[in-house]
Amino acid sequence: MKKFILSIVAALMSVPTFAQFGSGDFSLSESSVYWGVRMGANFANISGDYTSDLGTKTGINLAGVVGLRLSNTNPIFLESGLFYTERGGKEGSKLKVGLTYLEVPILIKYGIQATDDIAVLPFIGPYFSFGFAGKSKWELGGLKYSEGSYSKDALDGGFNHADMGFKLGCGAEYNMLYLELGYQIGVANIAKNDDLTRHGNAFFINFGVNF
Repeated sequence: MKKFILSIVAALMSVPTFAQFGSGDFSLSESSVYWGVRMGANFANISGDYTSDLGTKTGINLAGVVGLRLSNTNPIFLESGLFYTERGGKEGSKLKVGLTYLEVPILIKYGIQATDDIAVLPFIGPYFSFGFAGKSKWELGGLKYSEGSYSKDALDGGFNHADMGFKLGCGAEYNMLYLELGYQIGVANIAKNDDLTRHGNAFFINFGVNF
């Protein structure tokens, strides 16, 4: 995994800067559509019933995105894409909940010219996720257990595959290079047990390029 991540970083850093994309004036000289790749990290947790002892679990983000400029006169963009994202929560070595999703965000971004070369883009919008992998591991009475996180045999009845919520944050762009920080707030109840209410949340940081 480390070699895979390092290879992506090397590829991103080797991408040349194209003069036709000016982040400072938000011009897409030949098209109102842009494409991008993202990679980064999640610092996730689970909130709700019986989760007060759960701490942050770190996971990765990998994505391809597409953006559309919505106005010729205002720097307003609609961005979506497909993310591979790892979330969940953990309590030391006693409990670890891994939740791996395919996620589609639908974000509205507004561009602000900070300098001639740097654009700042705050964003907000919903996301929709489907969990397809993940393990829950826990220790009880000196015995260790492991089940798929979406199995009803997992701790507390497991988790639902579907999730949705909202993302908000801010990105910064220098020519083709892009960096963003944000927070996602889970709205859907991800607990499969009808007697529990739980939500997935995460602080995230992503780096990438737009072209």
